[in-house]
Amino acid sequence: MFAIVEIAGLQYKVEQDQKLFVNRLKGDKGGKVSFDKVLLTVNGAITVGAPAVSGITVEAEILDHVKADKVIIFKKKRRKGYKVKNGHRQSLTQIVITGITGFEGGAKKAAKKETVKGEVLSDHATVNFGEDHELNYHLKKNNLSQSKENRETLITLGKAVKVELEKNILTHEEVDAAIIKNIDQFKALNK
Repeated sequence: MFAIVEIAGLQYKVEQDQKLFVNRLKGDKGGKVSFDKVLLTVNGAITVGAPAVSGITVEAEILDHVKADKVIIFKKKRRKGYKVKNGHRQSLTQIVITGITGFEGGAKKAAKKETVKGEVLSDHATVNFGEDHELNYHLKKNNLSQSKENRETLITLGKAVKVELEKNILTHEEVDAAIIKNIDQFKALNK
């Protein structure tokens, strides 16, 4: 789960427990701040705001107020004897994201992620049926043609397996097992 939020005029992709430096914020060290201008959220489904997602807030805690590394600004005009050297250190605030709140069911939905043998599924462990390269990977792995018809068959097969297993997300192993189980459908297309 992550969100894209506008903090002090800049946009950041934030997740739970992430530390980041932002432009100087008002507030003391250890203080709490919240940001309600959330432009996009991903919590199982993608929600895009127009311009902001209503009801979602990003909570953060101020860790420290610091200054960035010095940036040198040097100006010169040749043959005129004009040289100016200035420096600048940007004032920053280090914050840690404590939570993204406002989802329906909030913590319940976050805790109810699909699991396989007690482990939380990551994006790398699941199959995205909207990506052709993932479908081609599974077809090539099972020595099948990477044609458009085979990809479409794999998408319909994936929908059927999701209904059969009563899941929203399939792992790579489940997709491979479904391909092996229904290999005759793919071979019929190749004739």
